[in-house]
Amino acid sequence: MPRPISATISLPSLSHNLRVVTQGLSDISGKAGGRRPKVWAVIKANAYGHGIENAIQSFKEADGLAMLDLDEALRCREAGWTGPILLLEGFFEPSDIAFMDRYRIATTLHCQEQLDMLASARVEQAIDAFVKLDTGMSRLGFSAADYPAAYERARAMQAEGLVNTLGKMTHFARADDDPDVTRQQLQVFERVTTGLPGRVSVCNSAATLTPGVWSSIPDDQEQWVRPGICLYGASPFAGKSADSLDLRPAMTLSSRLISVRDIPSGGSIGYGHTFTSSGSMRIGVVACGYADGYPRHAGTGTPVAVDGVRTRLLGRVSMDMLVVDLTPVPQAHNGSTVVLWGEEGPSVDEVAQAAGTIGYELLCAVAARVPKIVIS
Repeated sequence: MPRPISATISLPSLSHNLRVVTQGLSDISGKAGGRRPKVWAVIKANAYGHGIENAIQSFKEADGLAMLDLDEALRCREAGWTGPILLLEGFFEPSDIAFMDRYRIATTLHCQEQLDMLASARVEQAIDAFVKLDTGMSRLGFSAADYPAAYERARAMQAEGLVNTLGKMTHFARADDDPDVTRQQLQVFERVTTGLPGRVSVCNSAATLTPGVWSSIPDDQEQWVRPGICLYGASPFAGKSADSLDLRPAMTLSSRLISVRDIPSGGSIGYGHTFTSSGSMRIGVVACGYADGYPRHAGTGTPVAVDGVRTRLLGRVSMDMLVVDLTPVPQAHNGSTVVLWGEEGPSVDEVAQAAGTIGYELLCAVAARVPKIVIS
């Protein structure tokens, strides 16, 4: 019999979260008399740990899918996705261009080397592209000084039949916590790209959910937003819960108690004895550890639910087990259900905050050895 741990993926929740995003975009753009931005549903990192095929099935209403890997793009085509696909980091080798040509995959262009490779390529059909501008993320993209020449070179390739539709792109560094920095980045983008034709993509999850950012783009430019973590039921904002944004958890990590025991006052728990009881107490051992993807750096007090009752983690997380406080759950027994995060338990964002990280990392880190149960 397998260990009693699983990650349940809810396809209805994934679809619901996409609808929340698109409906919010439609409501605001409709009030302004404009058109709704198109949506790249970001499914990188195996759809944030939820499975590429699950995401394709759930995000049928998205205008396009965005990811990093050619392998993931191929899986999308093999699963029947016929719509647009965008590689967020673009291509890495000249041979990648033939693959993009064959499978009709759009690319980001963020450096001179990519322009050089594309200029030397031979394609059957022109490739859609976004030229990326670094507005302050200091990661990928042409500098403000180099961007106009890079864009003009891409336009020349468009005239030669190498490039089909062309767009302008950037990425916000602090859309989740500092609107002033985001406004400054947007001002750089507008200053550098004014007068350059083509569609626009500037907004990741936090900016997509912040109307003042994407709605400031002129309506005569086709706009694409790039929601990511919000589609999976986690919040991109430190100060706003997913629930307050009407987002539903799409992954529930659950297990069971495999041992229940009483410890005396002064009893210590686990490796390093990082927790010592101040009185006699009842504890439970859960079949989940850092080898399953649960964060080892989560400490005493991290929220967890046992039989639907909220309680806390005790001591240090082991490779295959962790310990919880059963004081609030006197009826708990060997075999009781434990929700580490998700439906009927703490949100992944709460667990992440207690562990000093972000929900993105926890969702992506669930180990391959944890069985996935898909609810369709």
